[in-house]
Amino acid sequence: MFNDLYKKCLDLAGHKSSKYYLAIVSFIESSFFPIPPDVMIVPMVISKKNDFLKIFFITTIFSVMGGILGYFIGAFFFEFGSHIMNFYGYEDKLANIKENLISSDGFYAWLGILFLAGFTPLPYKVFTIASGLIGFNLLIFIFISFISRGLRFFIVSYLSYKFGDLFNRFMDKHGSKWFTVVGMLIVIIGILIYLNLKSHV
Repeated sequence: MFNDLYKKCLDLAGHKSSKYYLAIVSFIESSFFPIPPDVMIVPMVISKKNDFLKIFFITTIFSVMGGILGYFIGAFFFEFGSHIMNFYGYEDKLANIKENLISSDGFYAWLGILFLAGFTPLPYKVFTIASGLIGFNLLIFIFISFISRGLRFFIVSYLSYKFGDLFNRFMDKHGSKWFTVVGMLIVIIGILIYLNLKSHV
């Protein structure tokens, strides 16, 4: 099933209405769809390099909007949200997350997790729904989503624009590992800054 969906998304990247399909995929991927929009971004930018900023904005805006949908699924449609969480193997972790969120350290930990989910290959949709389920602050959720999703999609769009097929081959072989490592480094730097500020309070 996943291979078929992956191939379908690749086909849509070459469609004359590819930007509309990119918006749809970006939106639904943030709440339940398993294929990330990066699959479409790379070939679309390579074929239309002058549109790389437009493709970046479309992907980011609709991805965050889809994330807000995921948040509301978690907040107001508990049973449906739980089914999606269970499908990705995260439902049993919710109670522990909600308990830890009460402390300030738990709050900042969830910020880091949200950033990683938006930036790395972690299933972002799981954490959009979980944020609604645990009652995480919506405005902060939207802010972190814009930062993490925007940074990820800008990097993918810009490097596709700059290096074309070379970057496409790199993404096929090392993309997931590279985004995970960079995302972890950013979070570690954030933690160090937080601990340093906390020690001076």
